[in-house]
Amino acid sequence: MLTTESLTETESQLAHNLAITLVKEETDVNEVGKVIAYLRSIVEQPDAGRRFFSYLKTLVTNGRQIGHSGRTTGYYRSIERACNQYLQSQQANAQTVLKILGWAMRLMRYYKVSPIEDISLTDSTSVQPEISQRQAEIAELLQSHKFEIDQILDASVISVKGNKVTYEILGAMKITEKEPKKASVLQEGQVIQVKIVALKEDGSIKSVKCI
Repeated sequence: MLTTESLTETESQLAHNLAITLVKEETDVNEVGKVIAYLRSIVEQPDAGRRFFSYLKTLVTNGRQIGHSGRTTGYYRSIERACNQYLQSQQANAQTVLKILGWAMRLMRYYKVSPIEDISLTDSTSVQPEISQRQAEIAELLQSHKFEIDQILDASVISVKGNKVTYEILGAMKITEKEPKKASVLQEGQVIQVKIVALKEDGSIKSVKCI
């Protein structure tokens, strides 16, 4: 289980910036989970911070040999670059790095299902963002669910525009689909069932169909 200690304002800012950067670069959240697992395994060692950043460099160097897809090296490069940018200053405290990374991974899951276009990176001179309870709850929710193709889920209809229907699933994920055969009989606020027809690379829902 990822750490849930509260973050300081500076740590919250770093977690947000890290998550936003990685989501915008379409980094696989599962690869972030793997580097977190490595850091967790060595975090009690006195040189854990230095070893972690060395490990990230090794991943980039050997990505083609150890990666399981053609995009894995790119994921490693994005992770290393983002960690160097936002976490290098925390290298001496591996526990802090682990805590920030854990929240960043949760926020990545949140941002993947929430509009990110209007979310900008912050710097030390701007208002520090806080991780809201809702963000944390949504991130936890996505982390705790394993989705599968053909899985049936309850969904709320939150808007119908022409043949496009926007569903809200698990009270968090909003997905808009073309439903030419169903849109005319669906109403806002109605709870119906949908079937998962496609998943994203990170295991979250990409597309559903009203049944």
